[in-house]
Amino acid sequence: MSSARAAVLTQILIAVFLSFTFGAGGLHAALVLSIGQNFKASTLGVDSDALPPDANGAVGPAHFVEFINGRFAVFEKSTGRRVKTMADDAFWKASGLPITSNLSTSDPRTIFDAASQRWFALQIDFDNSTQVSNRFLLAVSTSADPTGKWTGFGIPADPIDGNFADFPTLGIDADGVYLSGDLFDASDTSIGPTLLVIPKRDLLAVPPSIAGLTSFGVLSYDVFGEILQPAVTSGAASTGEAVLAVANINNNLKSQNTLVKTSVTNAAVAGGAALAGSATLRVPSYTVPVNPPQPGNVKSLDDGDARISASVYRVGDMIYAVHGTEVNNRAAVQWFKIDAVSQSVLQSGRITGGSLDLYFASIAANENGTVVIACNGSSRTVFVSSYAVLGETVNGTLTFGGLVLLKSGTASFQDSDPTVSTSRWGDYSATSVDPADPNRFWTIQMIASGRTTWSTQVTELIAAPVLLNASLTGTNLTLVWPAAASNYQLQSSPSLGAGQTWTPVSQTTGAVGNQSIVSLPVSEQQGFFRLAQP
Repeated sequence: MSSARAAVLTQILIAVFLSFTFGAGGLHAALVLSIGQNFKASTLGVDSDALPPDANGAVGPAHFVEFINGRFAVFEKSTGRRVKTMADDAFWKASGLPITSNLSTSDPRTIFDAASQRWFALQIDFDNSTQVSNRFLLAVSTSADPTGKWTGFGIPADPIDGNFADFPTLGIDADGVYLSGDLFDASDTSIGPTLLVIPKRDLLAVPPSIAGLTSFGVLSYDVFGEILQPAVTSGAASTGEAVLAVANINNNLKSQNTLVKTSVTNAAVAGGAALAGSATLRVPSYTVPVNPPQPGNVKSLDDGDARISASVYRVGDMIYAVHGTEVNNRAAVQWFKIDAVSQSVLQSGRITGGSLDLYFASIAANENGTVVIACNGSSRTVFVSSYAVLGETVNGTLTFGGLVLLKSGTASFQDSDPTVSTSRWGDYSATSVDPADPNRFWTIQMIASGRTTWSTQVTELIAAPVLLNASLTGTNLTLVWPAAASNYQLQSSPSLGAGQTWTPVSQTTGAVGNQSIVSLPVSEQQGFFRLAQP
């Protein structure tokens, strides 16, 4: 190798190093969000007749499971190919839990528990003629393969008074599986939440069992908050299961500024689970989000209230949660990072979309403090689409980047019911961490795919470092970096001495796949390169 070529290679190596250290923020390599698999899962009128579908699902070692109102489906992660599909009623029948003709099922939740390598699924059933004395439907898989056998259980929501449980939620930790719902009496009046705890080892036994279940009956809204979300917990947690709720879902349209965090202990003991008290957490004010507009002279969307509608994620002792609020007359997402031990809000913030209204968000986090929030967004010029935003934790501080478009909607969705003033949407979405690679996240969101049609969209999101790679191709220097780093600028400097000047590289940036690329003639004036945010 000639000495001149060796010198160029030395400079290239330094350029790569610079992009990692100085150009990407000190000793930390900044991350960008890239899109991997991105496929349509189900569509109204084809796979389900439900409105809304309650978009829900989770990722496992080899599959993504979609569980929505009306449909249970399994997709290969590697290809997006659907390998199993059935109606939700058929799923419960296959689990050994027949659903009689007078019953309907609703409000699905599913999670994959990496610790046990099992799937868990939840719905409620109810009699079509009366909303009293319904059941939680809980199923556990036999293995990490969701196409295999599941075992189902029908659990009375309120075995004492026969109240009706709505909006079920599902959580898990090392000790237990946790179910909650909002109870209504025979006059359709909400009377309080309920919480059920099942030792996890009982559900993992052969055969699975719910004999050790603890039910806390009707709880007080004033003490425990509204819409309890038991955490989906990973990693080593030093306290009992965390349950999070807003103090008030804010149907009275008044501003609120508190959450309620409850701890559950002794979940592994059959019939011995206990509530270890609740703590009120002060947070920035929130209110019911405005109904989002759509293009054209059409109805706005019903985007729900201020409840925590999607799963709460807990990683070790860090709790992450999102809910809807309103900022400057637009729907927005408010997020929280909470210390489960000190029961204090470490950080909170809002994700806004400029001219977009953002709603029905979900969140997931890994052990590195990397966080993904995904949601819907629309405006008077943008159809309902799916978006995501990436958060990084550096020196204990969580900071989010800009919105990334995942899938564009193609129409303004309209509820066909002429008696309603808004079009029903939601009621939630789901985002989860890939157990095979914690830097990959998967989300399931709704999009508007027709004037009266929704579809669910499953998207793989890859959190990758912003790295600048360099190589020699003949007499050209080729510089390559992730195309997702669109807010970074390629810069050059003749030296690294004190007071050096970095200037933008003027050559046109090309694209190959998901990579940005610049090719420069090799010359001795080309010194050093970096990626930086201008």
